[in-house]
Amino acid sequence: IQIFNRTSKNDTSAKEVLLDLASKIYIHEKCRFNINRSAVLDGAVRGFKRLSYNPTFQMCVMFSDDFGVDEEAVDLGGPRREFLRLLMEALAHSQMFEGREGKPNLALESSALRKDQYFFAGQAIAVSLVHGGPAPGFCSSSLYSSLTGRSPKPEMEEIADLDLYAKVKKVSECTSLDELQQATEPLTDYLANAGCLRPLKGIEDKDLLVEDILMFQVVHRVSGAFERFREGLKTLGVLDAIRMHPVAFRPLMCHEPSPLTADVLENLFVIRLSAVGSNRRRAEECVVPFWRDYLMDIEEQEGPLTLGGILAFATGANEIPPLGLSPRPSVDFLHDLPPGQGRHLPTANTCINCLKLPLVNNYEDVKDSMEFAFRNTQGFGQE
Repeated sequence: IQIFNRTSKNDTSAKEVLLDLASKIYIHEKCRFNINRSAVLDGAVRGFKRLSYNPTFQMCVMFSDDFGVDEEAVDLGGPRREFLRLLMEALAHSQMFEGREGKPNLALESSALRKDQYFFAGQAIAVSLVHGGPAPGFCSSSLYSSLTGRSPKPEMEEIADLDLYAKVKKVSECTSLDELQQATEPLTDYLANAGCLRPLKGIEDKDLLVEDILMFQVVHRVSGAFERFREGLKTLGVLDAIRMHPVAFRPLMCHEPSPLTADVLENLFVIRLSAVGSNRRRAEECVVPFWRDYLMDIEEQEGPLTLGGILAFATGANEIPPLGLSPRPSVDFLHDLPPGQGRHLPTANTCINCLKLPLVNNYEDVKDSMEFAFRNTQGFGQE
């Protein structure tokens, strides 16, 4: 366990650092992003490449549905958060990254190199962190160590090529020189291209050979892609911040998500109640325990609906961003729905992070209306 002096720069939280970087955003200047949810990465690259784009300007995001119809939305935060969430998801599953779930490294993809998309990937992560979007949370330990200027120590599981993984694993399990020589024979061409081919004089050469293979496959092979990715991360001062505060930023960059629980979500949302003693207040107080029970049920039961999905419906973000959510998410109530006309559904205004619940008399009606709304809403909930 590393213990830092109280005067150490590592005592500063990532949120404090990002708030300082975010304070330099010019909120009165805007850059427009026109995004189709089925091609988020493509739309993001178009926006970043536009001559007028400036990462210090506020982002204004306009979504279109699959039929090209503009959604009416003044971007006060919700569309931007949803765009950045979808962008981080698209990056994690793009051809620029490879490896096991939660621990991908950079992949060597010639088309992405030619189009300089590794730079845009780094830039997108920096922009998301400073503009109130989610953290990437998908960098491997080796990739993060390289970003911080430390020597990476790749693990066997970071080899994405399953055939190569099997061969290297066989080498690592050898117990005699004869076994080692036989195990390395199928790797001769690879070792020659990687600069790892050398005479094996004893079983003690095994560990160094495996280490050389891992360093080549995971680190040196993608050095060109890494350089451009790192350059992109310099946007808005994010790479410098990571290097100055490597401990604070590690949970944001690597797969160390803070669990979203019913208690966390309940405490995140402030419930707006009407005046004490009013009829409206009494109706609202009947629904509040239904809302709390629903959160607990979603946490405890397996299924397609998640607490992150509820948060996304209300705010556009499926996790609490490093900068937090502003304004604070709230629960309001729908008092003016006409009685007895079918299912009454919750609505949301993601620009002000407000979820509005229908006034119903029993828990099953609340559960039914919530699940119907969450299952049938594209993107984020809108009024």
